[in-house]
Amino acid sequence: MNILITGNAGYLGPVLIRHLRRSLPQHRYIGFDSGYFAHVLTGASRLPETRCDVQHWGDLRDFPYDLLNGIDVVVHLAAISNDPMGQRFAAVTETINDTASRALAIEARRRGVRAFILASSCSIYGQAAGAPRSESSPLNPLTAYARSKVRMEEALQCLADDQFVVTSLRFATACGMSDRLRLDLVLNDFVACAMSSGEITILSDGTPWRPLIDVNDMSLAIEWAIRRQPSVAGPFLAVNVGKTNHQVIDLAKAVAAAIPATRISVNAAAAPDKRSYQVDFSLFQSMAPDHQPQVSLRQSIEQLRSGMQRIKFADSEFRSSDYMRLKVLERYVQTHQLTDDLRWTGVQ
Repeated sequence: MNILITGNAGYLGPVLIRHLRRSLPQHRYIGFDSGYFAHVLTGASRLPETRCDVQHWGDLRDFPYDLLNGIDVVVHLAAISNDPMGQRFAAVTETINDTASRALAIEARRRGVRAFILASSCSIYGQAAGAPRSESSPLNPLTAYARSKVRMEEALQCLADDQFVVTSLRFATACGMSDRLRLDLVLNDFVACAMSSGEITILSDGTPWRPLIDVNDMSLAIEWAIRRQPSVAGPFLAVNVGKTNHQVIDLAKAVAAAIPATRISVNAAAAPDKRSYQVDFSLFQSMAPDHQPQVSLRQSIEQLRSGMQRIKFADSEFRSSDYMRLKVLERYVQTHQLTDDLRWTGVQ
């Protein structure tokens, strides 16, 4: 089987390809990525993309569709992938996450790809008080990123049939160690604060709810989606994937408990964070009993701590560093290496 992974040179990609090489070693893996964050390596013993059989570099908006010939499964990770980037680059977010992604799916179906897996997000539930959100709950996307995921799901639902099986994995907020670490994720941010300054600074009042999933467990869910047949839940499936829901303040307390002498600072005067929601994961639990999340919150924290120790992480100003995806893109634009619409210019 030939499996194309778009956006494989980001945060999740290195963890995913390592996992798939272990769990599905008989398949052939092809990567495709823009390379925005390829330089942000954190203690990798080798370039993660060397684990692919073939690696292609390019812009999703100019995807060479001949690469789809002979592909059996597309795992679509490529996206402008968080809310701050979506706010700063709203038009690009729509073009890449929706327009170009939809075109890729249409062409994949036309060329005989049998399965398309979308890395979607629980952020499509937006602000949702009360009971945890299930797959049938109303959607309330509050950001450009979340809206792009909703539109992509709608497009994929129209394309799906028994010959083109679509699985949209609505992932909880990612966390955990990777060869390309991101620190613009809530748990990762807290561990970085504790490691670098001994103080966790919560930018909200700490009350918002967040569902979490470790990148290793995201990889396990993608493995399940690769294996999924249309007899399991039909040609199109959108499913919540995660393990637990936590209030932000409780995540900070868990990190402080794991890293002694860590203080917690809460911004009690912060405006309410509208991105607060709990998520019901029971559908995925019933359909994929052998691919359930296995990494506990404590284990995620410990793996982050030990990973940061290995790279001697001590940057208390990390929120201005390359570990923050928005900062990388802004620096590339400021130095004219990327255009305002995030196309490479060739400037060194």
